[in-house]
Amino acid sequence: VFSSPAVVGGVVYVGSDDSYVYALDAGSGELRWRYETGGGVFSSPAVVGGVVYVGSDDSDVYALDAASGELRWRYETGGRVSSLAVVDGVVYVGSDDSDVYAVSAGR
Repeated sequence: VFSSPAVVGGVVYVGSDDSYVYALDAGSGELRWRYETGGGVFSSPAVVGGVVYVGSDDSDVYALDAASGELRWRYETGGRVSSLAVVDGVVYVGSDDSDVYAVSAGR
């Protein structure tokens, strides 16, 4: 695990180099869910409005339901993505393709 975790509502959300995003109970450490991306997850997740936003080395940004881990949407960039920020309904993320993306959080 290289990403910094996000802790919201008693749940720890963290990405791993095994290509998964994990949701763990903050008290017990018990697995709530995991979601497999197409590459290592080194970016730190952001959790806003019940959605976990995270980037993967597969060049995609993922929006996952924070309660279930179900995919809400994904957005392909041109390279591996950095940690991201979500502000006023927009997901901002840098990519190894030398671009910065602004994607609607509600896609």
